[in-house]
Amino acid sequence: MNFDLSDLRAFVAVADLASFRAAAEALHLSQPALSRRVDKLEQALGFRLLERSTRKVELNAMGRAFLPRARHVLAELEGALLGMADLAERIHGLVTVACIPSAVDNFVAQAARGFQQRFPRIRLRVLDQPAPEILMSVARAEADFGISYLGTQEPDLDFDPLVDEPFVLACRSDHPLAQRPAIEWAELAGHDCIALAPGSGNRLLIEQGLAGNGARPRWSCEAQHVPAVLSLIEAGVGVGAVPQLALAGATSAALVSIPLVAPRIARSVGIVRRRGRPLSPAAQAFHDAVAGAAQRLRFQ
Repeated sequence: MNFDLSDLRAFVAVADLASFRAAAEALHLSQPALSRRVDKLEQALGFRLLERSTRKVELNAMGRAFLPRARHVLAELEGALLGMADLAERIHGLVTVACIPSAVDNFVAQAARGFQQRFPRIRLRVLDQPAPEILMSVARAEADFGISYLGTQEPDLDFDPLVDEPFVLACRSDHPLAQRPAIEWAELAGHDCIALAPGSGNRLLIEQGLAGNGARPRWSCEAQHVPAVLSLIEAGVGVGAVPQLALAGATSAALVSIPLVAPRIARSVGIVRRRGRPLSPAAQAFHDAVAGAAQRLRFQ
């Protein structure tokens, strides 16, 4: 059957809490991602487990019969993982995650610290890559899972959103715009702007968000990657729109972040996995740590 333990966890959480919203929060997932896991389980089993309405969710007869079996499987898994924890000092292994650099700065590093305290002899390999390369790394099994902002239409990959990250304006603290509480995209036409080069994933998201809006900035300079954009902004070349996580990870106190509105443009950062391939217990533990750290982020 084409389902995995994460699908069972999703079903049991919904059954226990009688709420997709509460279950999603408990598992550090978005509600759509949780719903997809339950749907996948029901499709694999060939029957529905839950009755949904606009006001409530409850188990049907098949769900009530299946729930004890699902609990038993998860209990067996927890026992195995407890055994792993008891032997953590002797466990060897490798977990590889491919992720965008801004995710490393803002929540992957935090998750890695806690994970290695728990499993000190399991090695972590972090592949900091551009978003398109992350999809390839996961598809080729070079990484256990990936963290990216590009969803995927690949039939062998799943994308579970973690956080909705807005684009913000980055500028020097001594720039005339630095004290503004928010800035509309149309206002940037009067300022020198540094853009990400055409063809990059972030540039594509911005172009799509501004399509038909008439609020296009006047790009005076372009760079291939976000760190280069930030370096140019810090040098006083201009201002630029960047994902908020990228600016949050910047070390310079000379840069400030201002919300961009009308329209608000955001990218969805999430986890990319090979469809139908359960993670190893160590990779699943790191997956959960990453998801928990991401959910604690706060955006403007």
